[in-house]
Amino acid sequence: MKMELTGVFWVFAAAVFLLWSAGGSAAPTECHFNSRALCEFEGRHFSLGETWMDAACMQCTCLHPIGVGCCEMVQRPVDFPAWCEVRVEPATCKAFLVQTADRRLPCSPGSAGEDPSHGSLQLQQQLEG
Repeated sequence: MKMELTGVFWVFAAAVFLLWSAGGSAAPTECHFNSRALCEFEGRHFSLGETWMDAACMQCTCLHPIGVGCCEMVQRPVDFPAWCEVRVEPATCKAFLVQTADRRLPCSPGSAGEDPSHGSLQLQQQLEG
């Protein structure tokens, strides 16, 4: 029994390493582990160590037989003006700052750091011109 537990420990340690290193140079922001999850996604079965990306930009790793570990791969900005918000592009899993008043416009703090919501049209004209 002790031999089985030692084996499970090493598999779990390897799984933690795989999850930690999955993001390459960009560290994942949030990870979770599900011991009851199956190594299956969109009808495809995965083997130990194989990874896949789901629609929510979570990179998951098969840790069979102990479950599935997933880490969010989006690096979200944390320090930005209150009049901005984070928008995640699902196709690329990249985060962008956009204006809350007009989500089509990028968030570019003015020289005084003021909310440009009243000047969005002027900013849009500057971007187009």
